[in-house]
Amino acid sequence: MRAAPATVLAAALLALAGCGTRGPAVLHFGMEDAPEGRRILYPPPPEVPRFLFAGQLVGESNFRAPGAAERGALERLWRAVAGLDAAGAQPTVLQRPVAVCTDAGGRIYVSDASRQAVFVFDEKAGELLVWDKAIGLTGFASPVGLAAAPEGGVFVADADLAIVAQLDRAGKPVREIGRGLLKRPSGLARDADQGLLYVADTYAHDVKVFDGEGRLVQMIGRRGEGNGEFNFPTHVAFARGELYVTDTMNSRVQVFSAAGEVLERKFGARGLYVGNLVRPKGVAVDGEGNVYVVESYYDHLLVFSRGGQFLLPIGGTGQETGRFFLPAGVWVDARNRVFVADMFNGRVTVFQFLGDG
Repeated sequence: MRAAPATVLAAALLALAGCGTRGPAVLHFGMEDAPEGRRILYPPPPEVPRFLFAGQLVGESNFRAPGAAERGALERLWRAVAGLDAAGAQPTVLQRPVAVCTDAGGRIYVSDASRQAVFVFDEKAGELLVWDKAIGLTGFASPVGLAAAPEGGVFVADADLAIVAQLDRAGKPVREIGRGLLKRPSGLARDADQGLLYVADTYAHDVKVFDGEGRLVQMIGRRGEGNGEFNFPTHVAFARGELYVTDTMNSRVQVFSAAGEVLERKFGARGLYVGNLVRPKGVAVDGEGNVYVVESYYDHLLVFSRGGQFLLPIGGTGQETGRFFLPAGVWVDARNRVFVADMFNGRVTVFQFLGDG
């Protein structure tokens, strides 16, 4: 009995789709091949550019296997000939990204409150991982803050579970920190030299500090409006021996020494102009000491000098490239790439700092 022509053609197309040289998928941010004239710069010409829009992370579509475009076209044709559902499986995508961090191995971690998981963009392995277990078989409820853990893996602050979960490099839950001590943990930062983990405890209006064994060793701040006091702190960053705390409802970022002593340096002031703060969220510091603050209410990323001088706004409300819709966390990696969790646009937007020179 001879096979139907359509069946033979479908089989041939499927065989062709499986041919060709395959290798690890490559992580693409979407702007690597953009011609010079299409690059988005901040500030725009004729001023000297300081930042370049470098792409975005949305999910598994950021990974492209060698020859994927050709195989994809053949597979779609095969599915059409075979009469199969053209839609296929739904891709894995970010839904409501909240925070970002990277590790020394080049992994990019993104917490997703809606997906209740941590997305891991593993550039070296060429794959996207999704970790959804916080402790044992208990899944994440509201993952927020992230910090790279020693020997691989990541710390994850879960606001609803009121713990910080530590996952190993395979995504397996290792331990929990802060149960019974934390009210609503949000932002995380780690001092790798001292092995200290700083946790912004939003409902407690303080920052709790845990040592490498998970013991509470210090509490920084209390509720109030004075120096060293907080009103719903949400995000933290540790850089150059200093702790930066987003004091959200006081509309400012405060700076502390590694020992928790308040320094005479603050970022932002409440107001109606671009550069003022209303609902600051994420905070990060680049290799030259510039400070980045997410102003979530007006959908901007604000750039300040180390001394607190306002330098530049990036973004604004919208869905277009380089704009934001309720952004949350921000992170700067060792290559001075700036990652912004663009929460309600379901993406992480990436900028490259070009330097002050």
